[in-house]
Order: sequence, then C-alpha cells, then structure tokens
Amino acid sequence: MRRIRQDPVFRELPIGEYDVLFNLSRCPTGWTRLNELNNSLLISQPSLSRMVDRLEAKNLIRKRPAESDQRGVELALTDEGRALQRRIGSAHVHRIHEVLAPALDPAELEQLKALTDKLNAGLP
Repeated sequence: MRRIRQDPVFRELPIGEYDVLFNLSRCPTGWTRLNELNNSLLISQPSLSRMVDRLEAKNLIRKRPAESDQRGVELALTDEGRALQRRIGSAHVHRIHEVLAPALDPAELEQLKALTDKLNAGLP
C-alpha cells in the first residue's frame, strides 16, 4: 500500500479523496446518501463531511438535500469529478498491476480478483 500511495498520480488528488470519487462512480443512479457512502470508506463521518466540503469546493462533487428525507444529504460526481476519477483510476489500476505482477502469475492474479469479488459480494 505504501508503494501504491506514493504513486505520482495521487499528487493531483490524495488517495482518500480519490476513494470518495471512486465510490461515487459506482452508484447506479449517480447519487448516494452521505451516510451510505460512509459505509464504504474507512474514515469517520465528521472526516468524510469535511472531505466532501473540500471536494465540492474543487467542483468534483455536488450535494443536494435527500429527496426522501430533507435532513439527509445526497452526493454525486460532477462531470469534472467523473473525468478526474477515470484518469486517476486508469493510472491506479496500472500501478496496482505493476506492484502485484512480479509476485503473482496471471492465473494467480485472476484467482485474487475472483476472491476479492467474492468477498465484496458477500459483505453487507
């Protein structure tokens, strides 16, 4: 993880902020509630709220009151945020491959992907 975190692509946007963009990019409707997003991240709710404010100030995400509950907040990527997530994501995938490929052969990489997919599908 240290080698991946040191990737130059994360000079443009810290890996924690990228993680928010990545998770928002996976929302089927394009919008998700702040508390639902927090379930996918390894940071506290107050830290996420501050990060969301920073990302909104950078015009990478937008916020709106939740449609079903005006006390809640929903988030979505802006076009700029989506483009940045794709650009960083592509470089990030290449970096992960560079780090793992010397240690695992192609069959093992496929097995690792299958296992992580299975874990992801089995978690709430």
